[in-house]
Order: sequence, then C-alpha cells, then structure tokens
Amino acid sequence: MPINVILLMILGVCVVTDIRKRKIYNKVIFPSLIAAFVLNTALGGFRGFEEAFLGFIVGFALLLIPYIFGGMGAGDVKLMALVGAFKGYEFVLESFIYMAVIGGILAIGVIIMRGGFRNSLGVGMPYGVAIAGGAVMALLMDVTLL
Repeated sequence: MPINVILLMILGVCVVTDIRKRKIYNKVIFPSLIAAFVLNTALGGFRGFEEAFLGFIVGFALLLIPYIFGGMGAGDVKLMALVGAFKGYEFVLESFIYMAVIGGILAIGVIIMRGGFRNSLGVGMPYGVAIAGGAVMALLMDVTLL
C-alpha cells in the first residue's frame, strides 16, 4: 500500500509539470526509479527486484516505438517505465490499456478545441496526463476487485 501512495504522489508531480511546462523532469524520475527498486527489493527480496526490473523493461518498451517516431516525449517513456518499476509488468500492461483510452479521449478533446483535425495536426498534448490517468485507473480497478 505505501508503494501505491508514493506512486500517486510522483504521478501527481509529473502531471503538474507536464501540464505547466510540458516536461517530465529527470530529477523526479530518476530518484523515483531508485525508490521503486529499493522498496520492491526491501518488500519482496530478489523476487521484488525481478518484478520491478521486468515492469521497468515492459513499461519502457511499450512507449519506445512511439518515441522513436516522434509521437511521444522521452519523459513519457521514462514515466511509463517508472510505473512498471513500482508495480510490475502486469500492472503496467493494464495501465497501458487505460492510458490508450484516456489518451484517445484527450486527443479528441484537442481536435474539438482546435476546431477540427486539420487545425490539430502537429499540436502535442501533455501525455503524462494519460499515463498517470491509466495508472490511477489500474489502481482503482485493483482496489475494487479485492
């Protein structure tokens, strides 16, 4: 449970900076990654470390191709990897599904606010919001299923 609270606080900071400055800062991500590995190892031993590492790799891989093609910022990729490091690969996969839905809704909102698809081309959006929203939805679903 403390891992969930810590993750929510980090996601909150990243959402605020992504909305305000369009950046997800390494000075938030890197110490948080260390915390994720330390906490998971302390709570689960080597198995906890393995779960954090696999979650990190899966989270990173999920957004790597969109990043390579310019559809995503590096901070977004690192944030998704961070979610995986905190909660593991199954959670990050579930978060990814919710993130995609929330990202689609946000994209539709941008298109509507810009007055159409053509006016929206080349306009980015703070995708950290969708990543955080996906993680929060996955957390909520885990809580309601218990």
